[in-house]
Amino acid sequence: MKSRRFAGLAAPVFCMLLTAALFAPRLSTAQQKPGDKPSQPPEKKELLTVEPEAKPSQQGTSPQKAPTKIELPGGDVDDKTPVITNTDLITFTVTVTDIYGRFVSGLGKNAFSIFDEKQPQDITFFSDDDSPVSVGILFDVSGSMSGDKVRRARDALSHFVQTSHDRDEYFLIGFNSRAQLLMDRTRDGNAVLDKLTFVQTKNNTALYDACYLGVERVQRGTHPKRALLLISDGQDNNSRYTANDLRKMLKESDVAVYAIGIEESGNGSLAMEGSAILDEIAGISGGKAFFPRSNAEMDDIFEQIAIELRHQYSIGYKPKDFKPDGRWHHIKVKVNPPRGLPRLFVRSKEGYYALTGVR
Repeated sequence: MKSRRFAGLAAPVFCMLLTAALFAPRLSTAQQKPGDKPSQPPEKKELLTVEPEAKPSQQGTSPQKAPTKIELPGGDVDDKTPVITNTDLITFTVTVTDIYGRFVSGLGKNAFSIFDEKQPQDITFFSDDDSPVSVGILFDVSGSMSGDKVRRARDALSHFVQTSHDRDEYFLIGFNSRAQLLMDRTRDGNAVLDKLTFVQTKNNTALYDACYLGVERVQRGTHPKRALLLISDGQDNNSRYTANDLRKMLKESDVAVYAIGIEESGNGSLAMEGSAILDEIAGISGGKAFFPRSNAEMDDIFEQIAIELRHQYSIGYKPKDFKPDGRWHHIKVKVNPPRGLPRLFVRSKEGYYALTGVR
């Protein structure tokens, strides 16, 4: 009797065990199945993008090196491949626009031709990545910037911060009778804006000193792409460094200067002199000077600079028969537009000094 009862109980238990054994792998698989992929954000469309052609595989080319990791402030890691700066490797950024002033992205290395003292060069480094920038913000707080000039410039600067790469790093330098480093290497753009909220304008203007200090600081930055944002009315009357000192340093460096002239209304002679200074400083470095006449135009200009920094090409080459003799070498960059595109315009630094250990 007991054996029959045991047999009657054993049958359902066996069925339950068999069912569990059959469904266990499916349950395990369901638990290990990755969740649905998050929807990708819509691709940001460039103003004018050239679709790259399919590149044929080349035999005999050396394998690409793994990206170098760079420690960022706060322990983050930037895994972008940096521009390598050897003593004989010339690196610079190139901005390409069309006849409408739109930035042109997507061009390949073969679209560019580099001439060093009219001699064609082989491009050994090329990148068109949207890479972060080390940006030095030079803010004029001298007496000539009194009134609402500082407030207007600060408000417009917020548009630059909002449009910039989220890994950009900032150096803030304020200058009047002397240049002073107010913030050193931060990725918090809002902290920079907050620092400028309660500044007081007074004294003279050491513009050349501020630019000199700015170049020196951003060259110590984390990112290989470097720029200065100079916000001033362009008047210098208290610098230790001269205009010639600054010209030489800008020619030796790889830092592009973008100058925003806060023009003096009702004083044409001062405005003209300041504009000429800012134009020259920006042009030597491969940057550009802007002179907004309204608050809306100033906002647009700051956004335009941030967009330009994100659409630049980084190019490097090793000059043939390089000699560290200190001579000035003129660089010419030409771009051949792909079929179907109109004429393109190039802006970059004008050249370099053949020195070792300075970059």
